[in-house]
Amino acid sequence: MARNKEALVLLLDVSPSMHNILQEVEKVCSMLVQKKLIYSKYDEVGVVVFGTEDTNNELTTEVGGYEHVNVLQQIRVVDKDTVEALQQLPRGTVSGDSSANFNHSGHKFAGLLTKAHPFPPSYFLSLSVLDAIVVGMDMLIKKFGPTNKGKKRLCLVTKAHCPVKAPYEGTEEDQVNTIAAQMLAQGIKMDCIVPRGKQTVDENGGVMEENDHLLGVFSKKSSSKVVYAESPTSLLGALRTRRISPVTIYRGDLEISSALKIKVWVYKKTAEEKFPTLKKYSDKAPPTDKFATHEIKVDYEYKSVEEPSRIVPPEQRIKGYRYGPQVVPISSAEWDAVKFKPEKSVKLLGFTDVSNIMRHYYMKDVSIFIADPGNKKAILAVSALARAMKEMKKVAILRCVWRQGQGNVVVGVLTPNVSDKDNTPDSFYFNVLPFAEDVREFQFPSFSNFPMSRQPNEEQQEAADNLVKMFDLAPTGREEALQPDFTPNPVLERFYRHLELKSKHPDAPVPPLDDTLKKITQPDPEILSECKSVVDEFRRLFELKENPKLKKSAKRLLRDKPSGSDEEGEGSGNANDVGAVKYIENKSAGNIDKIGDLTPVQDFEVMMSRRDSPEWVNKAIKDMKNKIFDMVENSCEGDTYQKALECLVSLRKGCILEQEPKQFNDFLRHLYKFCQEKDLNNFCEFLASKGVSLITKTEAVDRKIVGFHWCFYCGNMGNSLVNILPTKVYDMTLPTKVYDMTVMNPMIASGLRSFELKQFLMFGGQMNNGDLDPGLNLLLIPK
Repeated sequence: MARNKEALVLLLDVSPSMHNILQEVEKVCSMLVQKKLIYSKYDEVGVVVFGTEDTNNELTTEVGGYEHVNVLQQIRVVDKDTVEALQQLPRGTVSGDSSANFNHSGHKFAGLLTKAHPFPPSYFLSLSVLDAIVVGMDMLIKKFGPTNKGKKRLCLVTKAHCPVKAPYEGTEEDQVNTIAAQMLAQGIKMDCIVPRGKQTVDENGGVMEENDHLLGVFSKKSSSKVVYAESPTSLLGALRTRRISPVTIYRGDLEISSALKIKVWVYKKTAEEKFPTLKKYSDKAPPTDKFATHEIKVDYEYKSVEEPSRIVPPEQRIKGYRYGPQVVPISSAEWDAVKFKPEKSVKLLGFTDVSNIMRHYYMKDVSIFIADPGNKKAILAVSALARAMKEMKKVAILRCVWRQGQGNVVVGVLTPNVSDKDNTPDSFYFNVLPFAEDVREFQFPSFSNFPMSRQPNEEQQEAADNLVKMFDLAPTGREEALQPDFTPNPVLERFYRHLELKSKHPDAPVPPLDDTLKKITQPDPEILSECKSVVDEFRRLFELKENPKLKKSAKRLLRDKPSGSDEEGEGSGNANDVGAVKYIENKSAGNIDKIGDLTPVQDFEVMMSRRDSPEWVNKAIKDMKNKIFDMVENSCEGDTYQKALECLVSLRKGCILEQEPKQFNDFLRHLYKFCQEKDLNNFCEFLASKGVSLITKTEAVDRKIVGFHWCFYCGNMGNSLVNILPTKVYDMTLPTKVYDMTVMNPMIASGLRSFELKQFLMFGGQMNNGDLDPGLNLLLIPK
């Protein structure tokens, strides 16, 4: 047998108790063989069914007994015939408790035991389940002998409803122990799939409980595993249709310190299952050529731009990396020299509390650390460390380089996994943690910033809580639905089924989604019916309105309002929104790529809503800035100020939604300086009267500003000061320079009239007091 070649015998119960799920068994077993045809085409599979009226197996001929066990297919390399045989399983008529013919001649277990260990007749149970296991073992031993341990496997699918009759000698458990010992000696593994819940009500007076106990003996005494699948969906995932050989990604020391090292092995615990690689094939090979591979070989040629007819050889080619407007050439030797080449190692950096590592920090796949299986001291050290970390609620931070020559370093968190089984040692789970460059900090407006009219009341909140509770996938008293261990990827399952169909019928259309897969991709109808009252109550409390048909980003742009806005302006705001909606509906057919003069606000909103390129947001903001500058500079006695104000308000709103507050704040300061240089102070007065301000941290958390105040703008004051409350004084030409002072002058009323009133949001931090230069442009802000 090849290194990764597996021999599998399927033991399928087709008795009347299994008839209601045999269709699902056919699907999952045929899927298993289909995947072997793709990934493991040299694997061998045999098929045995039990619970049938007829009998067909070698043990019946050789030693007698083993009735109602039928070998549908001997062990052979997988092919399409195997798939077809599994798609048309016979329906048995004999229950598992039917009598079987015992053989009393003292025959040995037909190859399972040597002549020195004959199998007593009392061990030939009447239960077809054990008969089928023995028949499957006999097939594997006759085919491969004592070799290839660990690559011979039985897969038993049964509900285990039928009683086990007591043997003539010993107990049922003694009989199972004998069979399990032979499985262990021959290196045969077994997966037992029980398509029912473990807590199913036992109508047969403890029969299922007794059978579950006996199956548990198999898992304890041999390399067997018992899995209970309550639903057809769970059955799909319970039978592993693709076998992944365990391969270590690291074997070496876990360095706690220079004086303390533990020998560990590291395996992948989870890894994303990919689609099989689809290759290009040609149909040009002669149909009579049986050895044609039909594969296509692709060759690449590199030609010079200056001389298109000249092929550039490899020694004249070099890779380049774009750096600004230029391309920097880097040879392979330079690239190899600049690479980081750490030594293979796994080192402890330190320990931290479990609460410090957030679940959303986990990246990529999960690995499992186990002690070196043959090193008792390592097993003891890993167990002691894992139990101490769990007791203290700590996790470890590791620096990992899995192999020599690896070009990167992995930093991750090691979480203790203390086993509750006597035959399973303690271990660790390892998750990769992100570096600073890997973290995406997206700040979104807080729900509490919305007006009270847009926040849920207590009744609405309670309805939402009930909705969440009713859709719980793990309710009390019921098995958890869609468990990851038993839920297959519906996309992959659908692909494999269609691939098998196309192999038979090349012109077959894509079939509808299977009912079993629908339960993974769609809400469960039973849960929906149970939750109908809760859903209706939720709908009643939340009014539904039809939205205009816009892109999602455009809807969000028009729906959201800047935080802190009150309800008084909602009327005019809604009217403006309606106009914008109509405009976008008219323009949605053709994407706008620049801001025009006729409807700049609507053009800006459409450009901000485009998501076909990440550059549209920055381009829209830049174009709107230029448009505002043009309106202000080319204004004749303020005739374009109102339109510039509308553009500025729209720009502010867009920068809040796209989390670009710095761009707007920097622009507003620049606009102020521009007005000072162009002697357009009347535009600053106009903006102040309309309440235009910088974006605050409550509207955009990403903002670098820490606070704001309503403030007054003073022109060139000279020595004419007025009485203001204790004041923070901000230098507008040097925005980071701040003074604390009190300005005193008895001319209060007349002095205030000389001020040009304006509202700004400026830095809230304070610096040391200093002398006030009366020639500066200042902001006086009441504390």
